[in-house]
Amino acid sequence: MQSAEPPYGLTPALTAMWWDGKGDWDAAHDIAQEITGSTGSYIHAYLHRKEGDPGNAAYWYARAGRKIPKSSLDEEWNDIVMELLRS
Repeated sequence: MQSAEPPYGLTPALTAMWWDGKGDWDAAHDIAQEITGSTGSYIHAYLHRKEGDPGNAAYWYARAGRKIPKSSLDEEWNDIVMELLRS
């Protein structure tokens, strides 16, 4: 059974990625917009890359201090989540 709500206690960043993983880009984006600093910018960049808005994504990758990845979106999602879980 898949949960309709994210697990209790997730950070906002992991919650945003959880919603994206569930296919709710809008919920993920709403949360990402509220996350300050490079983490929020990185998630925001990924979401705009996924949306197909390369100009906006490039802006947010630059704000996050990162280069636009050459990996697939699925690989980047995994990379972001693993990075968040390690921090």
